[in-house]
Amino acid sequence: MGLGTLTFYGTGTILGAGIFVVIGEVMGTAGALAPIAYAAAGLVAVFTALSFAEIAARVPTAGGAIDYTEQAFGSPALAATVGWLLIIANIVSGATITTGFVSYLNSFVDVPHWAATTGLVAALAFISIIGMKQSAWFMTITTVVGLGTLLIMLWLMRDSLIGWPTAFAEGEGVGSASAATAILAGAFLAIYSFIGFGDVAQTAEEVKDVKTTLPRAMWLVLIIVFVFYIAVSAALGGRSDIEDIAGADAPLVYAATQDTGFPALPLAIASLFVIVNGALTQVIAASRLLLDMGRDGRSAMPEWLGRTNETTNTPILATLITVAAVLVLALFVPLGTLASGTSLAILIVFIAVNASLWKLKRESQPEDVPNMWKVVPILGVVFCTLTVIGQVVLWVTGIGSDG
Repeated sequence: MGLGTLTFYGTGTILGAGIFVVIGEVMGTAGALAPIAYAAAGLVAVFTALSFAEIAARVPTAGGAIDYTEQAFGSPALAATVGWLLIIANIVSGATITTGFVSYLNSFVDVPHWAATTGLVAALAFISIIGMKQSAWFMTITTVVGLGTLLIMLWLMRDSLIGWPTAFAEGEGVGSASAATAILAGAFLAIYSFIGFGDVAQTAEEVKDVKTTLPRAMWLVLIIVFVFYIAVSAALGGRSDIEDIAGADAPLVYAATQDTGFPALPLAIASLFVIVNGALTQVIAASRLLLDMGRDGRSAMPEWLGRTNETTNTPILATLITVAAVLVLALFVPLGTLASGTSLAILIVFIAVNASLWKLKRESQPEDVPNMWKVVPILGVVFCTLTVIGQVVLWVTGIGSDG
């Protein structure tokens, strides 16, 4: 992949599911302060994204964080732990996106939750097993659909977007304890919207001139998704019906069509295309990680997990295990809890990635890779750690834990 293709891939991976699925939960938690929550989440993500940009060029493998950790610390056990966290994060994220897909589907057709969930997961399993490839044209098309849909929604919500500063000024600001708590809880959910940087880094083996292209793509993707998250959350935060938005099956479709008379069906269908692609990406990623760990014998993983079918060249058993876990979680665990669980697992992986880069930079600095300031991975560790601690405090105190 070149710069353009990789940028589309990263934007589609990060933006689609994050903004279409989780934003209702963020709005319900942070309300009109949601743009501040997204900005805080972006602050946590930016340093880790920059760390990924350098370490992925240093260790350009599909194993991603697993290989970064093992090369930096020389510990197979630590690398295996990171691998399990990534698998868990991908499976839980797949369940999160599946739940969001079903909500959007129910916004225009009444299908029982269990039937829609089971049908989607079965379709994901079938596509993954028969050899579905994440081809550049498919990702580009779905990303263009997603960006176009968001632009239409922003135009329809232009009055509330312009009015958000007034709504923010009339609120209690960011200095009170309740506002700070709402921002922190919302930011933790919003971090889910930025977790795809690891997926971008794992494409390193398929990128042309990876040591130049991948860092540039990271910057472009970060800027694009950050602008859209802030704009869309501000457009929602400027409305007076935030509670209704948070409770809607399809929050963005509801907000864009409630007062405008624009038909909801085309927006909902366009959203579904983007969401289902995100779910498929997570299923494939988790099954490939199981394949990799089984093939390498990490954590005493059974060898049969590392087998691929001779006809389809896909890991059928690993895929079936993945979709079974996705199905159970999507059927029985609330969306907010799924998003929080994904965020917690991925934040721990982010801490490991930042620490790995810091360790590698202390040992050497190759001339042919980006040279981030040493403070970048340090700040990445600090912000990710503080966010994990903050969420644990919220859980212990019972604030924002009902998801």
